[in-house]
Amino acid sequence: MARERQGRDREARDERRETRPETRPRFRLDQPRVRRRKLLPDYDPEAFGRLSERIARFLGTGRFIVWMTVVIILWVVWNVSAPESLRFDNYPFIFLTLMLSLQASYAAPLILLAQNRQDDRDRVTHEQDRRQNERSIADTEYLTREIASLRMGLGEVATRDWLRSELQDLVKELEEQRRVFPPEAARARDVGDR
Repeated sequence: MARERQGRDREARDERRETRPETRPRFRLDQPRVRRRKLLPDYDPEAFGRLSERIARFLGTGRFIVWMTVVIILWVVWNVSAPESLRFDNYPFIFLTLMLSLQASYAAPLILLAQNRQDDRDRVTHEQDRRQNERSIADTEYLTREIASLRMGLGEVATRDWLRSELQDLVKELEEQRRVFPPEAARARDVGDR
């Protein structure tokens, strides 16, 4: 059934090509594209990246060095002291050198991949930190302006100390006026004037 549909689609395309002057086929945007076959296998880059990070973390531990040392010692001891028929890598240990080179050739790119992923995470973290710092600076500047405006507003408002000093000045003025114009003299004058 699918082949029949493909055959009909091909015939319809051919008819459209004959009626149009263009030779290039047109693709429909309302239908999904047919996936092409790929030569390389598909893989999940995130899963591969996580695996490479785990391997790189293990390669950077003391446990790996201890196990590598134990394997090399066993390898050398076996190939030196075992009977001639059971030895698989004689004295120059060429196979051991090949295995160590193979391990190093895989370890280096895995470590670099893990470092690149860590750099990407660090870049994202630094970008988020930078944005947070910009927001904090903007908030601080806003609060600074608000505090300055409140101080300016409070400079025009009568404070308790200012009112106390003004009242004390008024009391002093009243006391001076009492000394200059005593209250008994004012009453006596008022009595005689009436």
